[in-house]
Amino acid sequence: MTALSKGQNAPLPTADLTITVDVGAAADLSALLVTDRGLVRSDADFVFYNQPVGPGVRLETASGRPRLVIATGAIPADIDAVRAVVTLDDPSSNFGRSAPPVARVGDASGREHYDFVIGGLTTESVVITVELYRRGSDWKVRAVGQGYAGGFADLVRDHGVSVDDQPAAPTPPPAPPAYTPPQPPPPAPEINLTKSRPVNLSKGQKVTLRKDGGVALTAIRMGLGWDPVPPPGGLRKRGSAIDLDASVLMFSAGRCVDTVYYGRLNSKDKSIHHSGDNLTGEGEGDDEVISVSLPAVAPSVDNLVFIVTSYRGQTFEEVQNAYCRLIDDTNNAELARFTLAGGMPFTGVVMAVINREGPQWKLRAIGDGFQARTPKKAEKLVDRYLA
Repeated sequence: MTALSKGQNAPLPTADLTITVDVGAAADLSALLVTDRGLVRSDADFVFYNQPVGPGVRLETASGRPRLVIATGAIPADIDAVRAVVTLDDPSSNFGRSAPPVARVGDASGREHYDFVIGGLTTESVVITVELYRRGSDWKVRAVGQGYAGGFADLVRDHGVSVDDQPAAPTPPPAPPAYTPPQPPPPAPEINLTKSRPVNLSKGQKVTLRKDGGVALTAIRMGLGWDPVPPPGGLRKRGSAIDLDASVLMFSAGRCVDTVYYGRLNSKDKSIHHSGDNLTGEGEGDDEVISVSLPAVAPSVDNLVFIVTSYRGQTFEEVQNAYCRLIDDTNNAELARFTLAGGMPFTGVVMAVINREGPQWKLRAIGDGFQARTPKKAEKLVDRYLA
C-alpha cells in the first residue's frame, strides 16, 4: 500500500474501487459527483445516507463500516470527479479534537492500494478526503484534505446541491397565519400530583413536588421531546436537520451559577445529570432527559430553569409535538406533562421552572419563547421567570 501526501495524485490500477475513511469520532461518509466546473448536475449526484445510490457510486453501510463502492466505467461521461466527504455527526465538534482521519482507496477484492492521513485539521467539521478524477480515458486518485469550518451546508452549497428542499407544487403554499404573541394566562390553580393520574399542565400552572400522601419527591427526571416538521419534499438533508438542545440553568439569588447541557452533562454539585445530545429529534419517546436529585441541589440554588434551544438557528415554527414531562425516578411513574403550542418564531423556549419555596420544590409550566441559540446566551433572557 502506498501512502499519499496532500495534493499528490496516483494512477488507479482497476475500474472498480472502494473508499473508506477511519475517523476518531462518529461521522458520515458521502460522495459528490461533479463536472469539470466542480458542481453537481443535480441533487441526484449527491450520494449520502438518505440517498445511497448515484450514477456509478453507491454508499454501503451494512457492515458497520461505511464505504463508497465506485464503478468508474458506469460514471457518466460529463462527470469529471468523484469527491469523498466525511462529516462529523456532532456539528459543534471538529476534527482537531481527535486523531487525524485516514482515507483508504482499495479495489473490489478488498486489497488497499493507497492511504492518506489527513493532518492539519483544527476547527473543521467537514472534509473532502480524496477524489477520483478523469485523465483522458483513465482515472486517477488525488489526496485532497480540504476542510470546511463552516459546516456541511457550506460544502454542499459550494458544489451546487440544494440544501433546503423546495415544494413540488407549481404554486407557492399559502402564507402561515401571523404569529400572535402569547398573552399572560390567568393564574392557574395549584394541583397535587398522583402517580395514578398523570396531569396535563396548562401554561402557568404550578404543582408542588410531592407524592401521594404529601411525601416530598426526591429523585425526578425531566423528559423533553420534539419532532421536526416534515420537509415538503420528504427528503431531509443534513443542512436542514433540526438540532435542539435541552438544558437546565441553575440560579442563585438571580444569578446563573451553573448550566447543565450537552457540553457539560453534570452539575458542579452532582445533583443534575444530562442524558446527552440528540441531533435530530427523530423517533419515539424522550429525546433528552435531565435527572435531578432534589436533596443534593446546593442550598444556595433557588431556581432550576429548563430550556430548549435551537443550535442551528431554526425556529420552533419548524418543530412539532414539543413537550416536557415530570417523572418520579424512584418508580418511573409519569406525574405531569406539559405540551408546547407550536408555530413560535423563536430559537429558544422556556419549558418549565422548578423553584424552592421554603422546604418544598414547586414546578411551573412556562412555554414562552426567546431568541437565543445556546444556553449561555439564554441566561440573561430567562431571569424574569425566576420565582
